[in-house]
Amino acid sequence: MVGQRAAPPPPAGRVTAAELASALHDLLGERLTAVIAGVRDARVVRSWAQGRRTPPPEAEQRLRHAYEIAQLLLQYEESNSVRAWFLGTEPRLDDRAPALVLGENPAAVAQAARAFLANG
Repeated sequence: MVGQRAAPPPPAGRVTAAELASALHDLLGERLTAVIAGVRDARVVRSWAQGRRTPPPEAEQRLRHAYEIAQLLLQYEESNSVRAWFLGTEPRLDDRAPALVLGENPAAVAQAARAFLANG
C-alpha cells in the first residue's frame, strides 16, 4: 500500500553523507541529485553514495534538506511522483522546479512540499 512502511527511515540528521547520497541517487537519479547538490559532474554523486568521497559541507546540507523533503513526500506519494515533483514547475515557487530552488531557499521548498501534500 502506498505510504506504508515497516519502519520509518531515519531522520536526515542521523544518516551519513553516503547514506543521503545513496538514498537520493536511488530515488531521484544521479543527475537530479547532482543538480540538488549544486555540482556539475553527476558522477561525483555516485562516489559520495559509495562512500569513496565526501560531499562539501554546502552540498551535504542540500542533500539533507532534499532527503527530509523526499521522506515527507514518500509518506503519501509514489517514488515516481516524488521525482516528478522535484523536477516539475511548482506554482508555490514561482513556477520553478523545487530541485533548483532548494539550494537558495530550502524552507520555501519544504513549505511547498507540505502545501502540495495538503492541496495537491
